Amino acid sequence: MFTAPRAAAGYLAEHRPGARCLLVNHGEVGEDLAGLALTKGDDADVVLTGGAGAEVTYDLLDRAFRALVGGASLVAMHRNLDWQTAEGLQLDMGAFIVGLEQAAGVTATVVGKPSPAFFGAVLAGLGVAPADALMIGDDIDADVLGAQASGIGGVLVRTGKFREEALARSTGRPDHVVDSVADVPALLDGPA
Repeated sequence: MFTAPRAAAGYLAEHRPGARCLLVNHGEVGEDLAGLALTKGDDADVVLTGGAGAEVTYDLLDRAFRALVGGASLVAMHRNLDWQTAEGLQLDMGAFIVGLEQAAGVTATVVGKPSPAFFGAVLAGLGVAPADALMIGDDIDADVLGAQASGIGGVLVRTGKFREEALARSTGRPDHVVDSVADVPALLDGPA
């Protein structure tokens, strides 16, 4: 399974080996980040952002800001602005990343979707050429357009966090739009 936390761990192991990382994230991703030196203090060399939620407090964001002002790099697992939960759409880390970038005068390096490096790593891991792959997702920007920018076909599914207004305002168009992942096999079979 290719996850944004694993992509982040791989990126940091290659580009910032031994760096002290301040993790700004809601939820448990420790297993995917094995081998990284995590810190809770202002001594971070890297501020690593994941998903938003209750654990992303003002105190944690302020520590991240201070670390960035002090010279730390900002690495983001993604830039999603929202995500789907049982309670409906909720604000995600992308909004906080924009705030950190503006306040600290830095630019985040995105290592998960829609990063071309992420899609390239997935293709390499599968041993598949972009033209032979298909990305199926519920996010027009991060999933579909990100995949298409890497030469992968993009299928937008009308489930999860899909919103018609997001599709309408998007700068690109998916190769296909389906109501359910159950509709994907028919796409693979081609015209009858």
